[in-house]
Amino acid sequence: MAARDRRRERRPEVRLDSPKGLRTPLVPRFSTGNDRMGRFSEAFARGMGTPWFLVGMTVIVTVWLVYNTVAPVEAQFDPRALNFTLLTLILSLQASYAAPMILLAQNRQDDRDRVQIEQDRQRAERNLADTEYLAREVVALRLALKEVVTRDHLRTELRALLDELDRRDREDVERADAERADAERADVERAQSGAGDVSSSGAPRTDER
Repeated sequence: MAARDRRRERRPEVRLDSPKGLRTPLVPRFSTGNDRMGRFSEAFARGMGTPWFLVGMTVIVTVWLVYNTVAPVEAQFDPRALNFTLLTLILSLQASYAAPMILLAQNRQDDRDRVQIEQDRQRAERNLADTEYLAREVVALRLALKEVVTRDHLRTELRALLDELDRRDREDVERADAERADAERADVERAQSGAGDVSSSGAPRTDER
């Protein structure tokens, strides 16, 4: 019972919202070794494409031919009389295995190129979408800036408003001065008319005598 509890604690929790690849399978998956074989074929093809492979193969074949030609017949393991049958067999096996491995490496490279092309296409689509979005934002910003009051226009409008306020203040001052002058003139006339009435009422009447 305790061992079962320990195994249950060591087992990672499987969640329904996690991707399928992140879940722990009930039955372990066994790799077929395709990826390992592909890596080996790529390494083999990459090694065959180097100048060191050609130099080494040339040296081995040359030593092989020279030894089986110059050495005594009893010491030859691939005699010249049999037209170097063993060397021909080895080179044939090498060619027969090299061609499929090179093709396998090319297929893996084609798969990687296909994935890379798809990723580049998706990246290009995202870049195009981002560029279109930025272009729309720039156009919207330009349209908005056309409606925004510029500094010179605002300065001109404020200067016009200040001139209008100064003109109205001058008119109000002139109107107040004119009203004050009219009021003073009316007071003076009223005072003069009152003084004339008083003088006329206080003078003696000769006719009544």
